[in-house]
Amino acid sequence: MPRFSVIIPCYHDESKLADLLRQLQQLPDSSLETIVVDGARDAACGRVCQQYGAQWLAAEPCRGQQLRMGAAVARGDALWFLHADNRLPPDPLSAMQLAFDQGAVGGYFRFRFDRPRAWPALLLEPAIAFRCRFGVPYGDQGLFMRRNAYWNAGGHSPWPLFEEVALIEGLRRQGRFVPVRQPIHVDPRRWHRDGWWRRTWVNRNLALAFARGVSPDRLAARYRSKTN
Repeated sequence: MPRFSVIIPCYHDESKLADLLRQLQQLPDSSLETIVVDGARDAACGRVCQQYGAQWLAAEPCRGQQLRMGAAVARGDALWFLHADNRLPPDPLSAMQLAFDQGAVGGYFRFRFDRPRAWPALLLEPAIAFRCRFGVPYGDQGLFMRRNAYWNAGGHSPWPLFEEVALIEGLRRQGRFVPVRQPIHVDPRRWHRDGWWRRTWVNRNLALAFARGVSPDRLAARYRSKTN
């Protein structure tokens, strides 16, 4: 099995991060390397990382730059990018290894809303799966890839939003970038806070604006104004 390096961007989310690091610690692969890149430069985040044996890096609060920083110091043959509020499936390492054994350069997990769920999740999850097949799976879906393929594709763009778009396109030019059957659970707190349809509408409008060429920095400012 390739040695996996797990890279987690964080920004003032220590309680969720602790839950995720605990899950990673319980996985059977003792050679797992975990790197947390903290955009808040918060000592509390550093203490959580120390408690669970993760490497803590302080960074500027820009997710794309945080991810690139983590990838630059990673030593694993394969990179696995997670968000701090993800909840893992039972055996993610075997699922990723199977994808590699079948010749994939990388892949992503099936999107599933975590608890507490609401009925719109039943409509949104298959729509997200369809979008991922023909478009771009986003960073909250546990993107994984061989390290050399990551850098050959140019790595994450140093942007606050849509930092994975060019990366996924570059990976698909190199080979198969595949979905795995296991779901990764995504915290629905922002959908509950903002309203399920409003949150989805804002996200889709941002994606359309990005496709039209609006800069990620402008979109990030718009995103904050609409979701805070």
